[in-house]
Amino acid sequence: MAVKVSKQEKKIAYDLKLCQLLNDYSQVLVVAADNVGSNHLQNIRKGLRGESIILMGKNTMMKRSIKVHAENTGNNEYLNILPLLAGNVGLIFTKGDLKEVSDEVAKYKVGAPARVGLVAPIDVVVPPGNTGLDPSQTSFFQVLNIPTKINKGTVEIITPVELIKTGEKVGSSEAALLAKLGIRPFSYGLVVQSVYDSGSVFSPEVLSLTNDDLIEKFAAGVAMVTSLSLAISYPTLAAAPHMFLNGYKNVLSIALATEYTFPQAEKVKEYLKDPSKFAVAAVPSEAAASSSVPAAVEEKAPEPEDESDDDLGFSLFD
Repeated sequence: MAVKVSKQEKKIAYDLKLCQLLNDYSQVLVVAADNVGSNHLQNIRKGLRGESIILMGKNTMMKRSIKVHAENTGNNEYLNILPLLAGNVGLIFTKGDLKEVSDEVAKYKVGAPARVGLVAPIDVVVPPGNTGLDPSQTSFFQVLNIPTKINKGTVEIITPVELIKTGEKVGSSEAALLAKLGIRPFSYGLVVQSVYDSGSVFSPEVLSLTNDDLIEKFAAGVAMVTSLSLAISYPTLAAAPHMFLNGYKNVLSIALATEYTFPQAEKVKEYLKDPSKFAVAAVPSEAAASSSVPAAVEEKAPEPEDESDDDLGFSLFD
């Protein structure tokens, strides 16, 4: 005989479970669960079992439990999740690699028909070809301005037609047509909206970044800091080499234009007084290049002379 559990007891059990998960895990994926049925969710739980736990519930209950946990433990990092608990969302607690878990969640998507009043998450395009419908069904296509023709007693769509655009609501005619054609244009599953990791909250797109992407973004940031530092003449570690080089150029220009000199400028002045030294300076490099070619070239061995009849000691007439 099943024991009835009151709502208050269920709330207490839920609170204890959520607080225990907050103590055991430091990584959480906040996922949207729109149009995800119970059977579908159960399959996702089985696929993630072992390294991840999915917890669904009312947003108010989750927020309350997180606040109580923060008050009791003094750990306020999980409070960063509170603004994310809006709409039909759930929490996936995991100790695995966030990128791998996110990819695994994305695998569990099922096709769904276009129901009336549903907001289309993607563009729906009806492909050209034979529909298999009899000519009496042409009224559906005429209402939706889809060009058709009768081919061998069936309706054939001539060109691809964008039936529904992203963000538009599915009408009754569109839903009926897609049902007749057997097209299930939408697919639903848990969608990762935000990622929490040890107090930090960021977009799931960050999980797709590679080392090359990080290096490229870091280099772009350094370039911006360098440009700003040079523009306002504020010394930074990134701009220091450029500042020293520009300063050296300025001092060298003054030395060349005046009688003031210093050791690094004397050599430049000598070259300017006697341009022929530029050619002399280029000689060592040419000599180094030529030294790479072997100095001694192996002489070609002389070809043996053709044997003549005289070497045989007699002539043809002997």
